[in-house]
Amino acid sequence: MIDWVNSQRLLSPLVCLGDGHDGVWNLFKEIGSTAIRQEILDWYHLKENLYKVGGSLKRLKAAETFLWQGQLDLAMALFVDLKKKPAQNFISYLKKHSGRIVNYEYFSTEGLCSIGSGAVESAVKQIGKRLKISGAQWKLENVPRMLQLRSTYLNGQLTT
Repeated sequence: MIDWVNSQRLLSPLVCLGDGHDGVWNLFKEIGSTAIRQEILDWYHLKENLYKVGGSLKRLKAAETFLWQGQLDLAMALFVDLKKKPAQNFISYLKKHSGRIVNYEYFSTEGLCSIGSGAVESAVKQIGKRLKISGAQWKLENVPRMLQLRSTYLNGQLTT
């Protein structure tokens, strides 16, 4: 599958949007090159992990604002003095994904790309449901053509 994706004409930048799971990022490392690939940590997963810290709602809202604007250092500074495990875990999470945290406000306002993976996750669930249709048969040789058709459609390259 990765060979097939890499054989396609890839856009530059190639935006790779994902949650914090290592498996997603390991897969993205195989697609395209670092020169064209821009990895973005999904906003909603970032925010979900932020609120796992708990504690002061005022601190959490301030951190959310800083993260929304891509101000990672200011967001981390709010948790540095906290010794509780959830806060330390969140700081580790931020450091691990620091290169993937963008100015979400700018990306959202400019409509540059999606900042949430919800649409992708929904599509994966939809495909999963369709694959399980009673009596449906899928041929491996048809997968590349269907993926190419779907990509063409989603990239607005399908003419009517």
